[in-house]
Amino acid sequence: MKFIISSTDLLSHLQAISRVISTKNSLPILDNFLFQLNNGILVITASDLETTMITSLTIENSDGNGTIAIPAKILIDTLKEFPEQPLTFDVNLDSLGIDIVSENGKFSIVGKPGIDFPVLQVLKEDRITEVTFPADSLYKGINRTLFATADDELRPVMNGILIELRPDQVTFVSSDAHKLVRYRRKDITSENDSSFILPKKPANLLKNILPREENDVNLAFDEKNAIFTLSEYKLICRLVEGNYPAYESVIPKNNPNRVFINRVLFLNTLRRVSVYSNQASNLVKLQLNANQLVVSAQDIDYSISAVEKLNCQYGGDHMEIGFKSLFLIDILSNIVGEEVIVELADPTRAGILLPKEEESEDETLLMLLMPMMINT
Repeated sequence: MKFIISSTDLLSHLQAISRVISTKNSLPILDNFLFQLNNGILVITASDLETTMITSLTIENSDGNGTIAIPAKILIDTLKEFPEQPLTFDVNLDSLGIDIVSENGKFSIVGKPGIDFPVLQVLKEDRITEVTFPADSLYKGINRTLFATADDELRPVMNGILIELRPDQVTFVSSDAHKLVRYRRKDITSENDSSFILPKKPANLLKNILPREENDVNLAFDEKNAIFTLSEYKLICRLVEGNYPAYESVIPKNNPNRVFINRVLFLNTLRRVSVYSNQASNLVKLQLNANQLVVSAQDIDYSISAVEKLNCQYGGDHMEIGFKSLFLIDILSNIVGEEVIVELADPTRAGILLPKEEESEDETLLMLLMPMMINT
């Protein structure tokens, strides 16, 4: 088979799906892209068995149909060095020889039989749930929650994003047991109640390709696998099996002490003060008085400390509460908006952080952070 394709167009698609390929594949064939040419449509697949990404390109100049696996690393490394130009791929399906012919030269690679590539997962027709997401809404749901997922081998359900579909809304939830994010959208609905846990790797892959998507995304899933279909890409992934913890039960309902504060000023203060916190604990202490927040940290071992005062809107009780600075900085960095609201009950219960104003009326964002004990 033979086809001509733009070097930069091919590289762009290959780089998007190459993130699927694992550095330590259990099967050597998975170090390759699967190229399938059929009637002028080139379909390219990359997989690590758990997650598969497929992209398709329309080829205006092609001859013959066929399937071959091409080594991923050498192909991408070669394409990176080409300026924009047409490349001719001349594939001998009998010898598996591949000649890439450019304006000034020829590059020869040996492929592998396409038949060796793993068969794609198929959804059970009687168990399929389908829903359509606006690409921007799905991107925001993943982007807002991905940072709070865990790396916990003992509790794999915490290593992904819980996506709950309801007739009136969709909820994205992630937690690592220290922090929790709940992001809801009213512009995505499902006929029936259903949910699944999206693993971290496919979530990252979607985060990278969704900003370029202009059309809606179709999602189909059963109890084991999910398929996300975009204009030029398709992502198939195995879902995390198990039941997600009852996250609503850990969100404090009555939080009488509310702080209104400029998010960027608070964030910058934390970044400066946290330099002086103990390296093991990263503890920062927040002291709340009438319309004033005092942020402090110290490391007794090195005799260093830092204190900074911030103006805020606060009329609650005098309170001192400790948080891990890295987590608090993470949360504030992932809230969009000029001002945040910090809701507190007492120093032993989780603090809730909310944007004062949501980006749109269709969304609500809640972030939760567990406190740390302050040594008095």
